[in-house]
Amino acid sequence: MNGVRAHRALHRFAIAVVGATLLLIFVGGLVTSTGSGLAVPDWPLSFGQVFPRMVGGVLYEHGHRLLAGSVGLATLVLAITVWLVEPRRSVRFVASAALGTVVAQGLLGGLTVLLLLPPAVSVAHACLAQAFLCLTVALAALTNPEWEHPRPLHDHGAPSLALLTRITAGAVYVQLILGAVVRHTGAGLAIRDFPLAFGRLVPPFEHPGVAMHFAHRVGAGVVLTLVVWTAIAARTRLPTERRLGRPALAAAALVALQVTLGALTVWTQKAVLPTTAHVAVGAALLATTFLLALRTSRLAPLPRAAEAPLLAGRTVVV
Repeated sequence: MNGVRAHRALHRFAIAVVGATLLLIFVGGLVTSTGSGLAVPDWPLSFGQVFPRMVGGVLYEHGHRLLAGSVGLATLVLAITVWLVEPRRSVRFVASAALGTVVAQGLLGGLTVLLLLPPAVSVAHACLAQAFLCLTVALAALTNPEWEHPRPLHDHGAPSLALLTRITAGAVYVQLILGAVVRHTGAGLAIRDFPLAFGRLVPPFEHPGVAMHFAHRVGAGVVLTLVVWTAIAARTRLPTERRLGRPALAAAALVALQVTLGALTVWTQKAVLPTTAHVAVGAALLATTFLLALRTSRLAPLPRAAEAPLLAGRTVVV
């Protein structure tokens, strides 16, 4: 009984780390949106202090550091707990990977300050943050007591839900990479109108920033299509499977919100709130689609011997 309680507590703690990571990504976006990345010129201390005066950009930059340190400490506790109570090697591996990633992320954050915000390092810092988020989502999913009890799946669609959700999650991650490149190279307003681009469907590519910005818009269309396709497939093929239906609907709502925030970012000339929310909602969309991909990988297919009578009677078993 104590073991069951320990695993449930571990699962809840993993979920809390996911939430803290999403908050950290939002605050990190706030640092960039407010131009506070160099408000504190030294690292790991701030003006040679642990707690400097929290005024102006220091509030955002040092607040980001404090929250990052808290997430790093929580990840350390989570990893140690996993190694103490979790016998599965796969879960231990993911926990170790999460710990290594959060340490690397902290070092990259320091380099962005010490090297005066070089775009390559800043982009890498943003992309690694999303990878760390996926690792925390994986830990939350793996420690769920239901993970070890896959249910039978009767899915004859093409492509399979497992493949479709993986493609969708991968496309979202690539889109976030494009967004990080646009954000940290100053291309966010390379095209100042929306939904058209310089009044055209396809803009003149006279500047690299225009090409990057337009590629991000095209990527948004691809992600929107894939997320809607995934949501419809999950809801129609397995209508009673709530563990898929709910995150599928959440992903559809998030992608609609994300497109709206992208438009607002352009229309408001990169106002702080919509620009920062655009970063955070993108991360939430990645977490949701990645969770869907994980869950579809655990839905066990029916044995071949059971397929024929089900196909004859057109019965769906979930």
